[in-house]
Amino acid sequence: MAKARTLVGLDVHAAKVVAAVLDAETGELRVFRLGGDVDEAAGLCAGLSGPVQATYEAGPTGFGLARALAARGVGCVVAAPGKIPRAAADRIKTDRRDAEHLVRLLWAGKLCAVRVPGPEEEALRDLVRAREAVRQDLMRCRHRLSKLLLRRGVRFEDGPSWGERHRAWLAGIELGQPAAQATLADQVGAVDALVHRRDALEREIIATLPGSPWQTHVGRLRCLRGVDTLTAAGLCAEIGDFQRFARAEQLMSYLGLVPSERTTGQQRRLGSITKTGSGHARRLLVEAAWHYRTRPHVGRTLHARHAGQPAAAIAIAWTAQQRLHRTWQRLEQRAKRRTIIVVAAARELAGFCWAITQTE
Repeated sequence: MAKARTLVGLDVHAAKVVAAVLDAETGELRVFRLGGDVDEAAGLCAGLSGPVQATYEAGPTGFGLARALAARGVGCVVAAPGKIPRAAADRIKTDRRDAEHLVRLLWAGKLCAVRVPGPEEEALRDLVRAREAVRQDLMRCRHRLSKLLLRRGVRFEDGPSWGERHRAWLAGIELGQPAAQATLADQVGAVDALVHRRDALEREIIATLPGSPWQTHVGRLRCLRGVDTLTAAGLCAEIGDFQRFARAEQLMSYLGLVPSERTTGQQRRLGSITKTGSGHARRLLVEAAWHYRTRPHVGRTLHARHAGQPAAAIAIAWTAQQRLHRTWQRLEQRAKRRTIIVVAAARELAGFCWAITQTE
């Protein structure tokens, strides 16, 4: 895009938008207050002297405004909120000041842009995150139910919880008091409802993948041990285009799996991981990394997932098994905690995810 003549900083809220318009030639700054309608804000930007470059912070209002601006030929930088420079002594925050701050940072080229997903990609991300939210609700609901029984000294000791035997055992519990029995019935019903919702969302995710832009990537990622369809779909939804990362290290950093650092003078201190980016994608990788603690092998299920995939992807998956298992062994010999080891393995697994999606 040609050098912008007009720059616009937009402080976007659900019910209103404050626009700070800066003329790059004269330095004149004007402020407009608009309603929350996306088309109104996009129309204002499109009607200014071009070329026009606009910016706003990524947030709960989504990417509809960025798409509306692009449809009108207006360049837009959706700024990453966590990377916007702010003065430590700045104690006044208003919508107008935020809009002016954004437009001046845009003029100075100090904003870090986030990638704007397409509508289809955003729809898959919403579906994956809806399933993740139900999974978390189900876990909390199960905890409440188990603690209700624990307070009354009722324990299940006939195998793993939440299987068929456990469900049959729950159906036969009698707590004695009508109020306690009603509470138990309510919580069992809540668990059953959440299981039904989770299963329905998982079926929808699986049905969405064939013929979608992520079909190839999902097939490649499923070659990796510990990464099946739902995990692969979750990684694709959260990461988006793997090709935008030139190196595996960039993907590791994007997912917040690299150590934080404090370096001054001759001192260099590494701390815990940065935890930037998608927490959901990070959790998926950590869960998958636990599978590499045992020795490398290709079982029947993993062998079936390799069917139809290129030899290069299968070779990368086997290399991942060997390397990540060595990581587990090496760090266990150094008496590292397993929670630290699994994060280190997850970081390396992210690199293998990047590599396997580059295969043709």
